[in-house]
Amino acid sequence: MRSSRRSVSLKDGEAPDFKEDERGTLWYKNRIYVPNVDSIRKLILSEAHDTAYSIHPRSTKMYYDLKVRFWWPGMKRAVAEYVAVCETCQRVKAEHQRPAGLLQPLKVPEWKWEEITMDFIVGLPRTQKGYNSIWVVVDRLTKVAHFIPVNTTYSGARLAELYISRIVCLHGVPKKIISDRGSQFTSRFWEQLHDSLDTKLRFSTAYHPQTDGQTERTNQVLDIQYGTNWDKCLPYAEFSYNNSYQASLKKSPFEALYGRRCRNPLFWDQIGEKQVFGPGIIEDAEQQLRVVQENLKIAQSRQKSYADNRRRELNFKVDNFVYLKVSPMRGVRRFNMKGKLAPRYIGPFKVLEKKGEVAYRLVLPPSLSGVHDVFHVSQLKKCLRVPEEQAPLEDLNVQEDLTYTEHPVKILETSERINRNKRIKMCRVQWSHHIEKEATWEREDEMREAYPNLFASQPM
Repeated sequence: MRSSRRSVSLKDGEAPDFKEDERGTLWYKNRIYVPNVDSIRKLILSEAHDTAYSIHPRSTKMYYDLKVRFWWPGMKRAVAEYVAVCETCQRVKAEHQRPAGLLQPLKVPEWKWEEITMDFIVGLPRTQKGYNSIWVVVDRLTKVAHFIPVNTTYSGARLAELYISRIVCLHGVPKKIISDRGSQFTSRFWEQLHDSLDTKLRFSTAYHPQTDGQTERTNQVLDIQYGTNWDKCLPYAEFSYNNSYQASLKKSPFEALYGRRCRNPLFWDQIGEKQVFGPGIIEDAEQQLRVVQENLKIAQSRQKSYADNRRRELNFKVDNFVYLKVSPMRGVRRFNMKGKLAPRYIGPFKVLEKKGEVAYRLVLPPSLSGVHDVFHVSQLKKCLRVPEEQAPLEDLNVQEDLTYTEHPVKILETSERINRNKRIKMCRVQWSHHIEKEATWEREDEMREAYPNLFASQPM
């Protein structure tokens, strides 16, 4: 590696740390000096990062591997920049930093049952009456909840009937409904029903369940095993929840709704009767409402302060390019681990506009037409390469919930391994969306059970 200017420095003694060997190679402290030739430096960086024997190391590891043999001014920065804009790393490597997006609490409602949250608890054992899930409806102000047994096969019309008979008849029509985006709420009938009731269906930002945190927390209360008779226990669970102290309210939901707790056998004579007449009724209700609202604001402020300590602020500009986080799903996972080289991000996609404080609308290709185009900032990662250098979107068949399924393509080889004196048959599998060198070793018995057709032409 020669340089026309270095001989002057060596001759004049201006660079005592440099020396030139008999072949004309310039050395710096026992390391090869790489001249300021872009093609040469890029070749070294590529060999140390992109080849099969390097497998895309992170910048720190790559730098310390290179510095043993090579040196040039600003090499550490050059390594960091090369790794940062690596298209494969941006799509495959997980981010090891705090989640993006500061918490944005929803405004405290003005009155009871004006804003409600909805969610479904699914995967429950089927009861004698045919129920296999629970529809949870919670008032955002008083935290009063209703637990409605349903079946996942219920149509929008059936859910609408339950909604009117169990919610509207008791509390009227809410102004806002907050729920995770799903087929139950996006059906045409469901939207038409709420349009006719003069209600605007307010969806959560796509696939960001923290927006609907109220019902998520209520669901945790219901995480109790009742076997196949859980539907008979729901009325008791609902009463117990609504009559129990809530930290955010500093009282029970029934107290926030009715002004006092409801009587039960344990505290039969401790529920006093309050005699309030005339304007005093309204004044008393308004006073209790102000106390509830203030307590909720304090709880929200405390929650935001705690949550933001574990988050980071991240902003994008219109016309920026970002990657979108996806989740690979496999029927078989060796030792419950996913493939490390499975794509975690797709894209890049252009930012069209900012929605609210922590969400962005993206320009999605036709292949993602079934995916809602507004995403929470935690689902995005900035693209550091210029758009002209971006690879096209892979045919991942991304689902509405931003997951895609990986299927085995073929068995490359088989082997036996001994684990605690037990022989385990293994097979090396190439997966869809992956090249052969990214194949993984899987247990053969699990693969045969999950993908019997893969072994149709092979002996048992």
